[in-house]
Amino acid sequence: MLPNVAFICVHNSCRSQMAEALAKHFASDIFTACSAGTETKPRINPDAVRIMKELYHIDMEETQYSKLISEIPPADIVITMGCNVACPALPCKYREDWGLDDPSGKSDEAFIQTAKQIEEKLYALMDRIRRKQLPLQD
Repeated sequence: MLPNVAFICVHNSCRSQMAEALAKHFASDIFTACSAGTETKPRINPDAVRIMKELYHIDMEETQYSKLISEIPPADIVITMGCNVACPALPCKYREDWGLDDPSGKSDEAFIQTAKQIEEKLYALMDRIRRKQLPLQD
């Protein structure tokens, strides 16, 4: 069974949504992915949606929406995005923080940089899962 990775941020409207979309795109054979937050927004950040379409041809609005932590399945791995406030806590076997700045309200370049950072960190996470370098066994 594939491990479940939850990407967590306060509002679940930008970075965590981008991470969920990229994980489903690049890593669906290595882990299942979801995202959530302690609060929700009515919609995913429109700039994030646009940049993800331009860079990866992924339409996040087709399959994703802003969700609460209570709406997602139990997580084996929790990745927090780098909230500048208290990051939400969620039980898991392994946790790390990616320390990403929120690009909301910034230039397209900030969104592009965030997407590329997420992609880079995803590939590193995929590699560690493949090599069994994370404490996921019961």
